[in-house]
Amino acid sequence: MAFASRDLYQWQLRTRRLELGKRTLIMGVLNVTPDSFSDGNLFLSPEAATAQALAMLNEGADIIDIGGESTRPGQYEQVPAEEEQQRVLPVLAAILQERPSAVISIDTYKAATARLAVEAGAEIVNDISAFGWDEAMTSTCVDLKCGVVLMHTRGRSAEWRSLLGLHHDEVLPLVKHELAASLKMALDSGVERSRIALDPGYGFGKSFDENYPLLARQNELSSLGQPLLAGVSRKSFLGRKLADLHGGSDAPMEARANATIAASVAAILAGAHMIRVHEVEPAVEAARIADAVLAAV
Repeated sequence: MAFASRDLYQWQLRTRRLELGKRTLIMGVLNVTPDSFSDGNLFLSPEAATAQALAMLNEGADIIDIGGESTRPGQYEQVPAEEEQQRVLPVLAAILQERPSAVISIDTYKAATARLAVEAGAEIVNDISAFGWDEAMTSTCVDLKCGVVLMHTRGRSAEWRSLLGLHHDEVLPLVKHELAASLKMALDSGVERSRIALDPGYGFGKSFDENYPLLARQNELSSLGQPLLAGVSRKSFLGRKLADLHGGSDAPMEARANATIAASVAAILAGAHMIRVHEVEPAVEAARIADAVLAAV
């Protein structure tokens, strides 16, 4: 199999630019929630969350992505914006006090939270709904002049288990079509192209096996002309694929580290400029090898 080299981008954030394409950037996940699928309640206190962020930065994370609401399958209750802000803003402030140069992303689909986080120093708004769940988000990001990640998702998390399945050949075309529509909407609304990255949304409204044809053909999303972020870390589709190695049950969260690295490397070789992970150090090392393969193309 031959790999294609990645396009190079200068991703314009709120106050700086990140060079994308020469090496894979690592986005460290920081869930400040009691119920996230992989690390709920571990970093709910500002002290624990800040310590985790600093540890990830020390291990080589390029970006820290802070989220205050779980979007795991079956999560039915939306966290009020005020509660989300109470969770994330103290952590954001504490990280920047310790590391003023840190690049912080706010993982939210709520415009009010995005505004406060960016005004407090976040550089990026990472919206899992691609500006689809809060009508004020587009104009907010235009006003803030921050970097944005538009992620593909099908429906809300409470609906994912009831969605009609897709044939393997349908997954990539659907994701590409809907991401293209989200990109056009953002551009038409005034978001600058240089500020936009796209995320195919692994696990978000895709059933277990639907993620693999998406990963296999992810490089086709490069034709949309934007840098790509891939988040496969600890996802349930990895656990399901390992079930036969774990007595017939899905591999538990703590047993998905090796699968996470395998899927992350596959995403890099399929054109991802950034990967979003829970464990930074092994991802940094894996990306170093994948980048060397791409450099040899």
